Amino acid sequence: MQSEIKKAIKILKEGKLVVYPTDTLYGLGADIFNEEAVKKVYEVKKRPLSMSLPIALASVDEIEEYAFMNNLAYKIAEEFMPGGITIILKKKRNIPDVVAKEKIAIRVPDCEVAREIAKNVPITATSANLHKRENPVTIEIAKKQLGNSIALYIDAGKLPGIPSTIVDVSEGKIKILREGAIKKEEIYGRI
Repeated sequence: MQSEIKKAIKILKEGKLVVYPTDTLYGLGADIFNEEAVKKVYEVKKRPLSMSLPIALASVDEIEEYAFMNNLAYKIAEEFMPGGITIILKKKRNIPDVVAKEKIAIRVPDCEVAREIAKNVPITATSANLHKRENPVTIEIAKKQLGNSIALYIDAGKLPGIPSTIVDVSEGKIKILREGAIKKEEIYGRI
């Protein structure tokens, strides 16, 4: 898998797209600082440009580079990251507008491959499928939907298949936008 990771990093730095495993579904990765590559993600997924893209980072420590953390965000990150949760925060200026406008959705996946790639290139973390189509729990599902527009597919077998839970904590309170891998009772019970 190490050689696949190295290859993925090189490809991403060239502005191409990679499909990589996470702890939930396969993700579609582009270098978040390469505007053309990010535009390709929208194009390939047929995702409306008005919908911001989530990003994957290697560690909780990196979040502050890209977003404004608050006490609640720290608590959630400490409890559930790495893991099947995406937190939405107010973004910092270094995040290109093509990725997100005012708020940014951030994941730290509980998956060594995804974190290893993100450690070298901060990447988009949207699912590797056509917008609102079948969730990519296998590399075959991703390939069937995205085809040759992807430079590299990293196959890690069948994944759990439940998308991450999305929680907006940008205003300092919990607002669950999508319940997924982590149940809301668990969030309210531990925070």
